[in-house]
Amino acid sequence: MRVLTWNLFHGRSRPPAGRALLDEFAALLAGWSWDVALLQEVPPWWGDALAEAARAEQRTALTSRNALLPLRRAVAERFPDLAKSNGGGANVLLARTGIAACRSVRLRRWPERRVAQIARLDNDTVIANFHGSTRVPLAEEELSRLAAMTLAEAGGRPAVLGGERVLHERLGPGATQALELSDHPPLEAELR
Repeated sequence: MRVLTWNLFHGRSRPPAGRALLDEFAALLAGWSWDVALLQEVPPWWGDALAEAARAEQRTALTSRNALLPLRRAVAERFPDLAKSNGGGANVLLARTGIAACRSVRLRRWPERRVAQIARLDNDTVIANFHGSTRVPLAEEELSRLAAMTLAEAGGRPAVLGGERVLHERLGPGATQALELSDHPPLEAELR
C-alpha cells in the first residue's frame, strides 16, 4: 500500500499566489501514485473536488476555525493569503479503494481543537489521519492516544497512522521565485 501524507497549508503557496489554488493541488494529487492520501489543513469545501480529480473516495473531518464557515469561505476563496488559517480547516482522507467506515475523533478542545480520522478500508486496513498540536507535550499526548485507538480499532489487522506532528520550527520566507504549493513537502511511504 502506498500512503501519501501532505499538509496543504490551507490551500496556499509560498510565495503567496494571491488566488485560490484548488486546481493546482487537485492536479498534483491526481497525478501521483498512491492508494491512500492523508491530508491536513485542507479548506473544508475542497474534499469532493480533490476526490473527483484523484478518482478516489473521500472523508472530511472539520478541525478548527469553522464557525461561520460560509463567511470564512467567501473571504478565503477571494483572498486566501489574507484569510490564511482563518478560512477554516479540515483533515481529508482520500482512498483509491473503498472506505467501509470512517469516524472523527476529537483529541483536544483547547488551546486549539484537534480532530483525527479513523477509517476502515474495504480491504480491512485501518487508517488514521491527524494534525497534531504545535506544542510538543500536547502533540505527544495526542499521538499516544490516537495510536492506542487506532490499534484497538484494527484488532490485530493492518493499521496505518499518518498525518502531521508539528515538532519543528517553520522555515522563514525563502528567496525562491518558484511557486511552491504548501509550506510542507508531501511525504510518501510504501507499506507491506
